[in-house]
Amino acid sequence: MSQRTIAIASSAAALIALTGVAVAPQAAATPRPTPKAKTQPAGPNAFTKADFTLNPAPSTRKKAIKNAQKALDAHGTRAHRASGQAFKVRTVAVSRDGAADVRFDRTYKGLPVYGGDLIVHLKPNGSYRTLETASDTSGAIRTTPAIGSRDAAALARKQLKGTVSAVSTPKLAIRMEGRSATLVWETVVSGVKADQTPSKLHVMVDARKGKVVQSSDEIDTIAPSGVRAAAPAAPAAPRTAFTTGSGHGIYVGTVNLDLTQSGSTWTMKDPSHGNGYTTNLNHATSGTGTTFSNTTGTFGNGSNSDPASAGVDAHYGAAMTYDYYKNVQGRSGIFGDGRGVPSRTHYGNAYVNAFWDGTQMTYGDGQSNARPLVEIDVAGHEMSHGVSGALTGWEENGETGGMNEGTSDIFGTMVEFYANNPVDTPDYTMGELININGDNQPLRWMYNPSLDGNSPNCYDSNNGSLDPHYSLGPLTHWFFLAAVGSGDHGYGNSPTCNNSTVTGIGNDKAAKIWYKALASYANSNENYAQARTDSLKAAADLYGTHCTEYNTINAAWAAVSVTGTDPVPGTCPGQGGGPTVTSPGDQTSTVGQPVNVAIKASDPNGQTLSYSATGLPAGLSINASSGVVSGTPTTAGTSTVTVTAKNTSGQTGTATFNWTVNPPGGGGCTAPGDKVTNGGFESGTTPWTTTSGVVSATGSGESAHSGTHFAWLDGYGQSHTDSATQSVTIPANCKATLTYYLHIDTDESPGTAYDKLTVKANGTTVASYSNLDANSGYAQKSVDLSAYAGKTVTLAFSGTEDAYLQTSFVLDDVAVTAG
Repeated sequence: MSQRTIAIASSAAALIALTGVAVAPQAAATPRPTPKAKTQPAGPNAFTKADFTLNPAPSTRKKAIKNAQKALDAHGTRAHRASGQAFKVRTVAVSRDGAADVRFDRTYKGLPVYGGDLIVHLKPNGSYRTLETASDTSGAIRTTPAIGSRDAAALARKQLKGTVSAVSTPKLAIRMEGRSATLVWETVVSGVKADQTPSKLHVMVDARKGKVVQSSDEIDTIAPSGVRAAAPAAPAAPRTAFTTGSGHGIYVGTVNLDLTQSGSTWTMKDPSHGNGYTTNLNHATSGTGTTFSNTTGTFGNGSNSDPASAGVDAHYGAAMTYDYYKNVQGRSGIFGDGRGVPSRTHYGNAYVNAFWDGTQMTYGDGQSNARPLVEIDVAGHEMSHGVSGALTGWEENGETGGMNEGTSDIFGTMVEFYANNPVDTPDYTMGELININGDNQPLRWMYNPSLDGNSPNCYDSNNGSLDPHYSLGPLTHWFFLAAVGSGDHGYGNSPTCNNSTVTGIGNDKAAKIWYKALASYANSNENYAQARTDSLKAAADLYGTHCTEYNTINAAWAAVSVTGTDPVPGTCPGQGGGPTVTSPGDQTSTVGQPVNVAIKASDPNGQTLSYSATGLPAGLSINASSGVVSGTPTTAGTSTVTVTAKNTSGQTGTATFNWTVNPPGGGGCTAPGDKVTNGGFESGTTPWTTTSGVVSATGSGESAHSGTHFAWLDGYGQSHTDSATQSVTIPANCKATLTYYLHIDTDESPGTAYDKLTVKANGTTVASYSNLDANSGYAQKSVDLSAYAGKTVTLAFSGTEDAYLQTSFVLDDVAVTAG
């Protein structure tokens, strides 16, 4: 919909770079640790060429597209394809072995479908491997709006807080996310915010309900209007110019510049980097500015007293960013077509921002026009939005916004390492030389994001509600751990969220894996769980399944609290398999009586194993070295225990079993309490068995009854069946009651039961519902299961939907209470 933008600004309360670099408020300067010897190599020789390309030969591209279209035709159900849809190729990634990943954007009846993108994965021989979609619905909905375009435009206009200069004619589109599809009016509201930042705000208004669904600005700002940071430190003393074809920048020192000479005039137009050029806006807020030129070929004096000094930094940063993407990732410039980037410096008056508007870079001069925001990693960060936007179409909403911002931090840092400038030395902090806060502190810390006071080191379910410049924390932390490792490697101490130790694989490999994940797997609705899966698939593609690189990527995700199933099972060639854990079988204990159970495990390579466990009854723990579970149970009940053994290569094996703790004494109900595990679905599918996509989160189109997760059965608007099952053991002599909260919404007309939900216990239907039972909120349901006392019961919820119009059966807080 829109192109990536960035802004960097400051305030006494917060300093955030929108789609750019951001910093949180600082109560006081955070002292830096005593530096150790830095471990990561830098410079162009520290990077190698990627073994896949987004610019294949025309014949190879044409063949991949033809095979992908054939696969798309053959797997229409998997693609949620519907009549009236069309697909257009966005990117084609081809690996050295010939495997290809073809990304398509979708339209429906001529309308753009945001969140409708999909990727077809092809084997080296061109045959179909798999297909992945950004959303789990076809988006084939009614396209007749209930509100007029004029009303939508009026509502959209109100979303821009500033001076509005133009409001586009609203256009109909479809917005898809999860299993929801909404007809929207999309309006572009242009203008200027109070702090001088231009705005092109894309506003989506629900075309039936008249509410704003989403707003995304092509140029995102950071600070509130009229608020400025503390005065920055004084600029460096002027330097003396001495080299033709060179420059003296504020942050990069003396550097060589690629210039264009015409007669006796030298201009900052770079023929080596797609003719990108650098201009002086001279504090204007519009236009292209005047290209820096002179008769000596030497620009700047290293001080803000010469406007060309900031031009040197910007020109150099654009060249380094171009070179990194071309020489390392195989991308021909930011736009992928060889064109260079125009860079505008000295924007506005005391403008404490920098932004990427999809076509060019723009830099403000900072507080009192004394500290231009032209540092290398800022340039690399902002222009990287142009790359990630072209590949994935990411916006600034929810967890996707954090992916967007974090990705720009990652590649802005890689540009800095590639440049290896002796004055602006490479590190894992963002904007450390700009000093916007006046406290000589960076904007962000990749090795420990929480140092800014707002960015989390560890992921949790609330991450998507944060500003994207804070929600990026777990992603940048993950990258540092994957590349460098935990602990202090000379850049600052990096903790882990699970107290693990991670050994890094280096910048080059970690960045290639993340770029491959963007190019071949990430979708427009990316979240942290998907990012983990996509990066592991990319690691397997590049370096092999369950090899060191794959295991490190997985360990780094676990170290920032992002875990999940293994997306690419297998073993590393030549390394053998992972550990094998032998289940001890279901266990029974009694409250107050000591327990000692030895877990047996083996490793095919004889590596040392460490043990951990989840779900142990209260009072029990596992010895990390021996695998012995011991302690004294304190609470009656039944839980599902998973024991994990991990070898020194990072490979793991697991065993899962039930553990029942009976109350002391005897008589009556032997073990009262809830017998359902994860009845609120907060821990994902475990131990439920579900069809794909059933467990969902608030914000995907439905909401939880409590917590943030729930089970969403059906809702596709096409022939479909979803299910969720779990076996529970009801203790003897107990009265048992099954309860659950159910919300049903539907687009079906009243009068006929088209779509149905059945609830079964050991195959016997104990309750049933249909679209006729649709309700506005959750209602608690209750079923007596006392007849199953002393038995194990399989609970099964099954929703069946016909071929036309959706019905959603939303289930939460399932319990079987024994007493």
